Amino acid sequence: MVEAAKRRIDGLTDMLLAMPRSAKRALALAVDITICVFSVWLAVYLRVGYWVPFFGMQLHPAVVSVVLALPLFVVFGLYRAIFRYAGAEAFFAIGRAVLIYSIPFAIIYTLIGVQGVPRTIGLIQPILLFLMVSGSRLLARMLFEESYTALFVGDKPTRVLIYGAGRAGRELAGAIATAREMQLVGFVDDDTSLTGSTLRGVTIYSPDALGDVIERRKVDDVLLAMPQATRVRRSEVLQALRPLPVHVRTLPSMVDIARGTISVGDLREPGIEDLLGRSQIPPDQALLTKNITGKVVMVTGAGGSIGSELCRQILKNAPACLLLVDHSEFNLYTAHQEFAQMVALDRQGEADDPAPVLIPLLASVCDERRMAEILTHWQPATVIHAAAYKHVPLVEQNALEGVRNNVFGTYTVARLAQQHGVANLILVSTDKAVRPTNIMGATKRLAEMILQALQEAAGEGSATTFSMVRFGNVLGSSGSVIPLFREQIAAGGPVTITHPDITRYFMTIPEASQLVLQAGAMARGGDVFVLDMGEPVRIVDLARNMIELSGLTVRDDDTPDGDIALSFTGLRPAEKLYEELLIGENAQESQHPRIMRANESFLPLAELEERLEEMRSAIASGDPKAARDLLARLVPEYQPSAVLADWTRQPS
Repeated sequence: MVEAAKRRIDGLTDMLLAMPRSAKRALALAVDITICVFSVWLAVYLRVGYWVPFFGMQLHPAVVSVVLALPLFVVFGLYRAIFRYAGAEAFFAIGRAVLIYSIPFAIIYTLIGVQGVPRTIGLIQPILLFLMVSGSRLLARMLFEESYTALFVGDKPTRVLIYGAGRAGRELAGAIATAREMQLVGFVDDDTSLTGSTLRGVTIYSPDALGDVIERRKVDDVLLAMPQATRVRRSEVLQALRPLPVHVRTLPSMVDIARGTISVGDLREPGIEDLLGRSQIPPDQALLTKNITGKVVMVTGAGGSIGSELCRQILKNAPACLLLVDHSEFNLYTAHQEFAQMVALDRQGEADDPAPVLIPLLASVCDERRMAEILTHWQPATVIHAAAYKHVPLVEQNALEGVRNNVFGTYTVARLAQQHGVANLILVSTDKAVRPTNIMGATKRLAEMILQALQEAAGEGSATTFSMVRFGNVLGSSGSVIPLFREQIAAGGPVTITHPDITRYFMTIPEASQLVLQAGAMARGGDVFVLDMGEPVRIVDLARNMIELSGLTVRDDDTPDGDIALSFTGLRPAEKLYEELLIGENAQESQHPRIMRANESFLPLAELEERLEEMRSAIASGDPKAARDLLARLVPEYQPSAVLADWTRQPS
């Protein structure tokens, strides 16, 4: 019987939810008319102690109540609100409307009086009207919210625990209450003085009780609302949560959410930057601005993941003009649109200093005529050369294009920079240039050697200072392993890893970009800078962490019933098990604690240019094997694989 009644109620509420908006408003008006009439009838009953006939003394005040109340309810927006989301604001609106309504109603029936109508009706009825209208909204919220959740969200909302009871946690709790997709069951906070207190109607727990709370309250997700916490603290919390059967999501840093209120959409999966536990050292502002502020700056590869972040950091330091150079029309258009909006937002309310000029330039760094044209016209003081092919297997399989772009593109830009008086040229290099086993790494090492040789040949009086900055993998760059793992976990696995022992260095793109700019400012000429990347990370450990922080388990020999399997596919062509940052062991400290100077050997310019001409001939004749052999002669540390993987030639 109870189940049948519940089904009938659910059917009725589902039908009401499906009604057009105009029909719902008409129904709400009809309900409020009924409430106005009934509240008068009830007020008379409370005054005289018995129910009078409906068309008796209460007819006059009932009509007046409807005439007064409905226009006020319309003005105060009672029929614009969505009842299933009715909150404190809706009840305040009802209170204000009824308060204004009560003034003329009390004047008519209490102060002036109407024959046959008790004077106390003017005081009792407005109170009943407020209670009944508010109650109708509350009842609608209770009925429709449950049906709406069942129809569009699911019968069982996700049960969540918020880690962090500060401002961010409170805002997130408010967003959860509005979204209806989740049910908040409690907070966790490191402040022990808050333990046992309640916030937004739920308990604040100690981190020590986390495992027990998750099990007892059947928590599905833990949401980290700790935007001001250090990376070290976030890493500690994530490591504590990793073995627990919950899905972990986190808010971004306070800087990322400073421009708006927090919403459920701000939640993201924890990234490796949260797991690394390495705090970022604040940048040296003097170094950041030295080669940028008030100057014309050019970035090649400006539409790429690293180049675009370099542009963001440059724009924060007020260049006079930023030249965006990229050979991809789509990447250049996207980057230019983003940076133009960024400049417009940053300039709001500022009229004193001119905004940086943004110039998008379609060009290939291999096109000598086009690059000379750009440098002649714009005369940049600083050039940051980030244009390169960097995906190891792709460059291995397209060897000639990799050599043409990475080697001769750098050679072209560097020679032209000297000819046109560019003060500083910074090459973005890679840890794969150290004892390379692949063409990509060897081309980047040769690009470094070109800059070293040009600097030495120019001598101390050179107008152009060359430097190069070598670092490892950056998080979130195109082709990064992090988004790939997330997609594979979401699809149910398996998570593919090339080798169980493979390790990599990782750094966030903003931190790497800031360090590149600071390193370039310290250059004396021909410097090879190496960034402190912290400790290398085993990729298999990274995959396990990401799986477990998604609330899932790894399927292996120990846990055959786990959720996600790990699949080892074998090293890709010319891929290394581990990366290095130094060829030799003689690195020197710089004035920045995260930047070192390396002393690397190179060939004199005359000999180097002779070999480069031979390599140019190999490219012109379409001979990838000859080009690779020349690359091995120029870069002594390069150990090419036995098989040539270029797609335009049969393996040999």
